[in-house]
Amino acid sequence: MSDEKVISTIKKVMPSVVSIVITKHLEDIEKEIPPDLYPFLPSGPHGPELKIPKELVDKRGMVQVGGGSGFIVEEDGLIITNKHVISDPKAEYTVVLNDDRKLSAKILSRDPINDVAILKIETSGLPIVKLGSSSHLNLGQTVIAIGNALGLFRNTVSMGIVSGLSRSISAQADPQSPPQEMRGLIQTDAAINHGNSGGPLVNLEGDAIGINAAIVFGAQNISFAIPINSAKRDLSDLKKYGHIKRPLLGVRYITIDENLKEKMNLPVDYGALVVKETPQDHGVVPKSPAEKAGIKERDIILTLNSQKIDRDHPIQDFLENMNVGDKVDLAVLRGKKEMKMKLVLSERR
Repeated sequence: MSDEKVISTIKKVMPSVVSIVITKHLEDIEKEIPPDLYPFLPSGPHGPELKIPKELVDKRGMVQVGGGSGFIVEEDGLIITNKHVISDPKAEYTVVLNDDRKLSAKILSRDPINDVAILKIETSGLPIVKLGSSSHLNLGQTVIAIGNALGLFRNTVSMGIVSGLSRSISAQADPQSPPQEMRGLIQTDAAINHGNSGGPLVNLEGDAIGINAAIVFGAQNISFAIPINSAKRDLSDLKKYGHIKRPLLGVRYITIDENLKEKMNLPVDYGALVVKETPQDHGVVPKSPAEKAGIKERDIILTLNSQKIDRDHPIQDFLENMNVGDKVDLAVLRGKKEMKMKLVLSERR
């Protein structure tokens, strides 16, 4: 592999990578100050106030509160990024193009399951990143991550290899945010940080094979990307339905293994045990397909469409390849009795 090939790929992709600037009204920021910080802040007429330098507040009272990356996938301004980058409903999002143009961005849709979102800016004739395939990646394959590192320096590049496939992790957008379960990820040693979130992970042909998504805090040289095939499905849904559609079964569950079987004295060492995550939760989501089919808490779902459910094949992996409206056959164990149930997947909201 020559330096010329790497440089050529970077030059090809870089014009299509954008910065996403997150701004928020100062009053909204102050309203969200945690009460335990009140004693440490000066008081104003409406409560605690943040002493932010005037030069950081624009004429409308907006303050930049964060940043991320994205990449253009259609010439008329369709952009892919991470869902957590544009998660604040009270914030405004501005896209900074490679030529320094700044355009207001509209959120078209967020993936209900994966850390993927689609934005739109009103313009035309933009350079795009070609979407490759994440189906046939190889361990050791060279990849390049591009993004706007921490919102400070656009077009930061790092190079590495694919060091793992189909990884499952509990990841955080930042140290203060709650962890999110993420599955089917591409593991890479290409450096990815918070500002790179939403940027493309590309192969040496310049095709996007992933979306930079997460780092593991405290770990060295371990980063993750969402497979591009997931985003391609989201784009297809957006064009068909006007939003991203993901199927809902309607259960909260723990996947059973040998250790869980012994710990909870369960009758089997595989399947999905339907349980609530917190006392306020429902193990079976009200009005969901699972409830309508008669599934109850403490049931064990053994198979889905005759496929065994276990640690390597959890329910979510099956749903990833299914659509709203698909019919599902379940084998369910309740106590010592095994039952057959049928349901139709609804749409996750």
